[in-house]
Order: sequence, then structure tokens, then C-alpha cells
Amino acid sequence: MWIFGYGSLIWRPGFAFEARQPGLIRGFRRVFYQGSPDHRGVPNAPGRVVTLLPDPGATTFGVAFKLGASESARILQQLDVREQGGYERHLLPVFAPDQNAPLIDEALVYLAGVDNPHYLGEAPVEAIADHVLRSHGPSGPNTEYVLRLAEALRAEGAHDPHVFAIERALRQLLEDSAL
Repeated sequence: MWIFGYGSLIWRPGFAFEARQPGLIRGFRRVFYQGSPDHRGVPNAPGRVVTLLPDPGATTFGVAFKLGASESARILQQLDVREQGGYERHLLPVFAPDQNAPLIDEALVYLAGVDNPHYLGEAPVEAIADHVLRSHGPSGPNTEYVLRLAEALRAEGAHDPHVFAIERALRQLLEDSAL
């Protein structure tokens, strides 16, 4: 079994795995439109985390992790708790950037659609960055989530204009607040 991560799983999977394979999901784009009432925020003040929204021409970089057969049931239980805030399981193929045939025929991907109760929706980049700056939850500050995701994407050689725009706006807010 393979798990595909496109958010914090890239830089903090939190489980043992047999193999790690960078790749792309086609037909979806990564956006900071999902509320996090349980990790990067709290119920009355959710943070903002990423989800994938359908977009026929888009691709999203992430990392697939191969689970060991003996550990997969336990890891899936942990991930179901970790991703409980509006996310649902989907099976999608994972591709290499320059190949038409999938690297992995089916990887489990957690997606939070627009009709889930924690969906916050689209907002201007600056508003998302301000929201992130003010959010904190049991897993730490929401700023860490954004900054670590951007760093992990750069380390993998991946480009994501939305994530990097949020990061730039957030860094500006952090700089302004330090003055």
C-alpha cells in the first residue's frame, strides 16, 4: 500500500515506511483553503492547511510512501485520526513528471472537498497569511506548517506558486511584526 502526501506528510510523515517516492498527482491543485480545528488551530479558531481541489490541467507534487504489509492497518488508523478534520480517503495514480504511465497505480490520498464542515474557502493571499500568523493548535503554530511545507517543496525541486505566495506574504508579516 502507498500513501501520497502533499502537505505535512512530505516533511513529517510520522510513520515507518519501506520506500519513499516523489511524484505528481494529476488533475488537482494544492490550496490553503482547508480549516484545521485539531492540529494547526482549535475548534473556535481553526488554522489553514492544504487540500487538493479538482483542476483538470493541474499537477501537484508530493511524496508517496510505501507501507509495510504488517504495519499498514495500524498506520491507516493513525492517519485516519490525523486527517479527521474533513478529509476523506481517495485512490489516485502517482506519476513521474515526464512519464505518461503511472509510477504507482493507486496511492491513498486524503482530500478535503468544498462541502466538508471545515472548508474555509478561497481568500486573498494576504488574508490567508494573516490567518496563518494568528493560528496555533496542538501540533504547533500554523506558521510552521506553511514555512516547513515551502522548504520541503524547494528541497525536492518542486514549484508551487500558491504555497510560495502564502510563504512570501507570511514572511513579510513576520518581518513587519518584528519591527
